[in-house]
Amino acid sequence: MCRLLAYLGPPVSLERLLLQPPHSLLHQSWAPRRQRHGTINADGWGVGWYDLARRSEPARHRTPRPMWADGSFSSWAGLVDAPAVLAAVRSATPPAPVEESGTPPFTAGRWLFAHNGAVDGFRTEVGARLRRLVSDRRTAGIEGASDSEVLFALALDHLDQGASEADALCEAVRMVLELTTARLNLVLTDGSCVAATACGDSLWLLSGTGLAEGGFLLASEPFDDEPGWEVVADGSLVTASAHDFSVTALRPPAATFP
Repeated sequence: MCRLLAYLGPPVSLERLLLQPPHSLLHQSWAPRRQRHGTINADGWGVGWYDLARRSEPARHRTPRPMWADGSFSSWAGLVDAPAVLAAVRSATPPAPVEESGTPPFTAGRWLFAHNGAVDGFRTEVGARLRRLVSDRRTAGIEGASDSEVLFALALDHLDQGASEADALCEAVRMVLELTTARLNLVLTDGSCVAATACGDSLWLLSGTGLAEGGFLLASEPFDDEPGWEVVADGSLVTASAHDFSVTALRPPAATFP
């Protein structure tokens, strides 16, 4: 599937966060250590980051090329410092096309979103039924054919109705699991807070130490073997700011997950 990370805290360079750790996101693109589905993540990658003092909308860089083939990124990654980052490397679920529209992170207004997993049956009736649940407004924002974009649209509909970030993700998970089985590790951020679900794949957090000194880091797998990393149990909901986080049970109950 994919490997992802979300960071909140003191400004950090994209180089330090994504390239320098011994098991960085770059390393995970070709040699993940804890990936449960697939072997490498060669079907594109992307990163979004915030400077809320300038604007509420994030900047984003993404490409359908493997992260290791994106040589220009390493030339400027050390020049960009950000207090909030969401990044992911992609392993597309066949027969999904490898194209920029399907490459995370996805963005709409002030939101960034990424998905690690797959919706079973999405290429058949399940996908059609989920698309019919999306509002006309959010359907218009779907660029490609990935299940991740539809999941994002479902969450956006709930945000539009006044739901919190956490509740929007819980509702998206509920809507999918009422129709099919799925792996739904979802991450949503507006640069001030992060909400994430652990549903079917690995998820870890780091707070107040290492790369997350003074902040918070959520990742599909640890970037190093230093102490402080905590595994997030399957069937959990994570909510975080730069200074605090909580892990609670994800609704619906974990027993309904594949």
